[in-house]
Amino acid sequence: MHDFAVDSKSSQFKAPFNQIKNLARVATPEDTTVITPNSDTPYSILWLDLRAEPAVISVPVVDKSRYYSVQLIDGNLYNFGYIGSRATGNNAGNYLVVGPDWKGEKPVGINQVFTSTTPFVFANFRTQLFDPGDIENVKKVQAGYSTKPLSAFLNQPAPAPAPKIDFRPATTDGIKENFFDYLSVALEFVPPTPEDQEIRAKLASIGVGPGKTFKFDDLSFEHKAAARLGMKEGDAKVDRFIASGLKDVNGWKIGSFFGDRAFYKGHWLTRAAAAKAGIYGNNAAEATYPFTRTTARGETVDTSKRYYTLTFPPGQLPPVNSFWSVTMYDGNSQLLIKNPIDRYLINSPMLANMTKNPDGSLTLHIQKDSPGKGKEANWLPAPDGPAYLVMRLYWPKDTGSSILPAGEGTWKPPGLVATN
Repeated sequence: MHDFAVDSKSSQFKAPFNQIKNLARVATPEDTTVITPNSDTPYSILWLDLRAEPAVISVPVVDKSRYYSVQLIDGNLYNFGYIGSRATGNNAGNYLVVGPDWKGEKPVGINQVFTSTTPFVFANFRTQLFDPGDIENVKKVQAGYSTKPLSAFLNQPAPAPAPKIDFRPATTDGIKENFFDYLSVALEFVPPTPEDQEIRAKLASIGVGPGKTFKFDDLSFEHKAAARLGMKEGDAKVDRFIASGLKDVNGWKIGSFFGDRAFYKGHWLTRAAAAKAGIYGNNAAEATYPFTRTTARGETVDTSKRYYTLTFPPGQLPPVNSFWSVTMYDGNSQLLIKNPIDRYLINSPMLANMTKNPDGSLTLHIQKDSPGKGKEANWLPAPDGPAYLVMRLYWPKDTGSSILPAGEGTWKPPGLVATN
């Protein structure tokens, strides 16, 4: 939030609160704020400040062949609502987003009301791009997205503005060094709920919470060591949960860490795993994300040493209502990698230009070097080192050959195979 909406000098700044920033491009290696960025769908970024009043998000008619979604995410990382192809259809509409303290009836002209548990909300718009030449059409769809305060929508006088907040500068290194201070500040903007009553009481007992100060520097050597060890063990616990909380299918981890308040039920380990595995991910019904760092045999994928293939058998491409992709990331940073053809993924809209095998199967070549001109259409460039691959299966099917329930569906992703 600080990078995108507060710090106008940040290289990642998008727009002030309550203004939409349309990004008429897909993510590249230059995008480094969010790990495991999506390079399938140009984003439109909107951070909402709902302290003074609710906001209305309006969407245009979108052609039924084009997938789009608006994912509403609050400060608890709950996906508390969706607008778009799957959730509300491709017709035009007006949707009201309200904060935790709002009381009122659905106004005339509003299709649906979405309630956040926090006053700050990330509205993340995704608009499908079919191919590079389609970008002008995406721009036209994005131009139809808009937001305005509820008072402006109703042509009523605006309430008094909310007090200005002097946000603390936020950097990854700064937060790591001053974690408890940042946690206290963050909790000022996350109203208590029954689910977090117990953990917030524990935090308050050591001086962590709204208006409190945790004096880490005043701790004894032993207590500092214990705190650091506890944080290290906690981080490892999250990693273990990511590894074990999902089904292993041919080397791909499949499951769901993302959802709304009812999905998490106060299970903060799941929520932490979601943030670390790929913050701002979708609910499984919206998109399912198999990911892997290994071959089907469990060997770590290192594309500095070996070449790999991923082959979908005939008739066994991912069963989705919208589209699918396979994206390549650096195995260490989980960011996109520079490569000679500026290709970060292979997705279903690219199928017409790809070469199928004589039996109808489709093979992707996953390697750092070109497989040769005749195979470059099927080439997914890889890093010179460990690799991390993520499938994105948009609007996955839950009947017939199915992806859902995530990790339990009848369709199984094929495993990576080392070829040298």
